[in-house]
Amino acid sequence: MKHKLELIYFKMRALAEAPRLLFHYTNIEYEDLMSWDYYDKEWSEVKPNIPFKQLPMLVIDKKHEICQSMAIMTFIENLAGINITDPILNAKANAIMQSAQELFMPLNPTVNFAIGEKFIKKKDDMIPFLLSRFEDLEKAMKNNDKKFFIYDEPRACDFVAFHHLDLSKMLDPSIIKKFPRLEKFLEDIMSI
Repeated sequence: MKHKLELIYFKMRALAEAPRLLFHYTNIEYEDLMSWDYYDKEWSEVKPNIPFKQLPMLVIDKKHEICQSMAIMTFIENLAGINITDPILNAKANAIMQSAQELFMPLNPTVNFAIGEKFIKKKDDMIPFLLSRFEDLEKAMKNNDKKFFIYDEPRACDFVAFHHLDLSKMLDPSIIKKFPRLEKFLEDIMSI
């Protein structure tokens, strides 16, 4: 069954990036709309009426509103028929996705909004956290003999991890170079 899908977000590389990548990978048609175009109002006027008061939001068939990027990723996986049915592998994929998503708060606001001395301070403050999380993700990749975190074909967790790891290069391109398996992972995702 084909659905009309509208992904509502802002003009930035942040929480809607992984859903966009997964839509592209699975060849699912959707419309990528900016909040102000979809609502024809300023975000401050719309925000109080949005579920969870945040975007992204996936509108399905003009009547179902799915918020939270992880829920959107799960929906896309299910719609594409690439959801992980093995409960153990699915739990491992969810752990990867949640761990990668925890990179959002320090990384995305800094890369997207901080400038000058504020950028440098925020970058310096978050480096220990990034190194620790990257080490965990590197270990997860090494514990698996597959091309991606779970399989030889990417799943939602891979696109979430890719987004944050790739975005980290805008913060400091040398960080990822300390993690050769993650660097290869980025190359593998970019090759598709």
